[in-house]
Amino acid sequence: MIRRPRRNRQTEAIRNMVQETTLTTHDFIYPLFLISGQNQRVEVKSMPGINRFSIDTVLDEVAACVELGVKAFAPFPSIPEEQKDKYATESHNPDGLFPRAIREIKKNFPEVALITDVAMDPYNSDGHDGIVENGEILNDETLEVLGKMALVQARAGADIVAPSDMMDGRIGHIRQVLDEHGFQKVAIMAYTAKYASAFYGPFRDALGSAPKAGDKKTYQMNYANSREALIEAELDTAEGADYLMVKPALAYLDVIKLLRDNSNLPIAAYNISGEYAMVKAAAQNGWIDGEKAMVEILTSIKRAGADIILSYFAKEYAQYLKK
Repeated sequence: MIRRPRRNRQTEAIRNMVQETTLTTHDFIYPLFLISGQNQRVEVKSMPGINRFSIDTVLDEVAACVELGVKAFAPFPSIPEEQKDKYATESHNPDGLFPRAIREIKKNFPEVALITDVAMDPYNSDGHDGIVENGEILNDETLEVLGKMALVQARAGADIVAPSDMMDGRIGHIRQVLDEHGFQKVAIMAYTAKYASAFYGPFRDALGSAPKAGDKKTYQMNYANSREALIEAELDTAEGADYLMVKPALAYLDVIKLLRDNSNLPIAAYNISGEYAMVKAAAQNGWIDGEKAMVEILTSIKRAGADIILSYFAKEYAQYLKK
């Protein structure tokens, strides 16, 4: 045999030399869950190792991550039911939990990047990403709320706003609102291909944001479709998106590659709560090596073409690199 591929696998030094995909802490955005109160750190039961933080304790978590080399964060607020209403009014309250947390994090850690969620579901009494009328999710009326929300987040210090709602035209509307108010430097990370997935359960548990009735299939994408992601990518790019995201990541590696092959924008992928919880549950039962599974999964997402990975493993992976 003239060709023997095993020659390039003989030793660890050789394997490292020819390794095609490398993951560093710079590749990650670490999601953080926020709650009201003081000195609060409450574990999400369905996500072992992940907590909800009050503003004072989230600063400690950010400090620990920065020390490990993780310097990009995606905070998400858990809002009490009494603050929710049909129009998600609390979402654009400048003195609400979310903008206050943004201001505190940026004041204490000006060097970090904050990627903030623009969606109604954490604040909506219906648990949907849009205004609900007679069982229908209203698209254009929802855009007005999203624009107000993005503006409040930009004023609080967000570096990148990330609309996760999947309403048509929201990127263009938010871009217009931000530019009209002098926030041309605030970027938009579009949740371009966000699928109606069964893997969101632990996230909705953490935020209490599950829909009260119906599902999200009229606005989130059908998981059987991939070409449709190219339509969404074309629209988001034309409307001014600076990043394109695929969510979830693990069951949609083909979609990550599809966007990577058809766009010059940075591609982000969200390694979501259900994907994290599966690994943790299997590891706790001794069925798999959790650390090795974590590294393999994250590497597969990068290998598929993601430039950026949002993952609840971000801090744990940084600790792994330090070992």
